[in-house]
Amino acid sequence: MDVQGGDAGVDQTLTLTAASRARPRAGNLSFLLPFARGHARIRPKMRAQVTLGMKRHGKWLIIVPPMLYLLVFFLIPFAFALKISLADTAVRVPPFTDIFTVSPDWHAHVALNFGNFKYLFTDEVYGLSYFYSIKTAFFSTLICLALGYPMAYAIARTSKSTQSILLLIIILPFWTSFLLRVYALEGIIRETGLLNSALLWLGIIHQPLQIMRTTFAVYLGIIYSYLPFMVLPLFATLEKLDHSLLEAAADLGSPPWRAFIDVTLPLSMPGIIAGSMLVFIPAIGEFVIPTLLGGPDNLMIGRVLWDEFFGNRDWPVASAVAIAFLVLLVGPIALYQHNSSKQLEA
Repeated sequence: MDVQGGDAGVDQTLTLTAASRARPRAGNLSFLLPFARGHARIRPKMRAQVTLGMKRHGKWLIIVPPMLYLLVFFLIPFAFALKISLADTAVRVPPFTDIFTVSPDWHAHVALNFGNFKYLFTDEVYGLSYFYSIKTAFFSTLICLALGYPMAYAIARTSKSTQSILLLIIILPFWTSFLLRVYALEGIIRETGLLNSALLWLGIIHQPLQIMRTTFAVYLGIIYSYLPFMVLPLFATLEKLDHSLLEAAADLGSPPWRAFIDVTLPLSMPGIIAGSMLVFIPAIGEFVIPTLLGGPDNLMIGRVLWDEFFGNRDWPVASAVAIAFLVLLVGPIALYQHNSSKQLEA
């Protein structure tokens, strides 16, 4: 009896000890509840601060890379070209003088030569090359617009599956090198090329057509090379066009040609401007096409730059030509930016 009572007492003691140990644990957890609640209040604040920091610094993460790209590949080369354009020609390597020098007695000397820019207005070669470049780029852009707009409009009106195939055909020439495409075009239009051979075999002509080394060949090469740059922006604009507007114009009695002029053409103006800039700007400084397909009369500004740099080795004048050419391009770019900002404001 005593042993059993002792065992019962031991069991009771162990039970009380376990219960006494369990209560402090529960009490300790209750002490942690205020800290948990405070931590729950802090977490939304921390999230808000992190979100605000990302909003403040996130835009700089987007802006800084393109700004660095422009700094490295545009502003710094432009500064070097401007420096060379204000120097004099010298028989040395590199073939121009320093515009800023420091003497042994620490006297700074600045020598700026603006005669290079004045020389551009006295020699008619530069004026004629600028005029011919602008004329060629302008008419090439108009022809690309006249050809590209119907193509983009037709692609935008087809089904999605057909659009993919037609766009692939438009983009397919970009899978090969630009230089190879120009050489391929030369192989087609030269006197012994594919075009003259086919026309002679069919009996349409009796002697080969003289297409190479002509202005027509230059226009043909520019249009062939830059037509996709006109089609793609136009397609992107026309594909988003709301066709219910055309249906509303038809319900109001407007004929299709009138609906096109009043509805489609104004809404596609952003694509027209973007495509025109993408064709005009590279075409005005084209060098490869006039050199390979054009003749001596097709003197564009890209060829003048090449001759001045590598033929005459007159780097200051060549840099002045490049700076003036860049200023000439600022006008169309500023016009495009102005139109884009007005459309965004509207």
